[in-house]
Amino acid sequence: MDLWPGAWTVLLLLFLLLLFLLPTLWFCSPSAKYFFKMAFYNGWILFLAVLAIPVCAVRGRNVENMKILRLMLLHIKYLYGIRVEVRGAHHFPPSQPYVVVSNHQSSLDLLGMMEVLPGRCVPIAKRELLWAGSAGLACWLAGVIFIDRKRTGDAISVMSEVAQTLLTQDVRVWVFPEGTRNHNGSMLPFKRGAFHLAVQAQVPIVPIVMSSYQDFYCKKERRFTSGRCQVRVLPPVPTEGLTPDDVPALADRVRHSMLTIFREISTDGRGGGDYLKKPGVGEARL
Repeated sequence: MDLWPGAWTVLLLLFLLLLFLLPTLWFCSPSAKYFFKMAFYNGWILFLAVLAIPVCAVRGRNVENMKILRLMLLHIKYLYGIRVEVRGAHHFPPSQPYVVVSNHQSSLDLLGMMEVLPGRCVPIAKRELLWAGSAGLACWLAGVIFIDRKRTGDAISVMSEVAQTLLTQDVRVWVFPEGTRNHNGSMLPFKRGAFHLAVQAQVPIVPIVMSSYQDFYCKKERRFTSGRCQVRVLPPVPTEGLTPDDVPALADRVRHSMLTIFREISTDGRGGGDYLKKPGVGEARL
């Protein structure tokens, strides 16, 4: 159906109004800028996943495809003016499987992860990500391990399979032991699945700490600017000879060491220093 001439005028006026409003909101409203940036961040990742899928599909589901995803995502930090500084990368064991455990603050963790991701390392992610359009398919092709956290029996079964995969296929896995994103500038209590996995496979745990994003990103305040983030790789923690009975103490010990480093690197001018100095914020919950 053809639009009557007046409709074209209305559409043109709406378009011109939109062109005027978007720059105005961008420069005058930090909240609008936050939503624009997050929308572009998520949309750009979905678009890059569309480009990655046919390339990854050549190999099929293969952990080596993670190198393709990493290559395609590394530039995003430059688009947002975020400087990622990595320290301690020499602590990665050179030629053996291991379990990486890292703190989890927001979807921006992807930037730090891609900066330091070792070879043949894939994340363990919640099953819902599998249905996230092109990103879910790209992750599946890259060998990302999906678990259904609501079905404990299935999650335990998957972890047992992962333990065998670590040893037979020389794979490393990346786990966020907090289990969910934490925006409060500290660390939530750790779930023990990653530690049971490491003990079952008798492989080391490599803790990785990302500094607080509070100086450039805050979901509650709708703030997203440029800034710096430090990623610290800690010495591996051996698990040889440990049993499931040792897992609680192991998880608490690793969390304590990570929280100590988190406070240190988040108050040295690289993220959230003032926020973490507030009373009661960042206290350990062991």
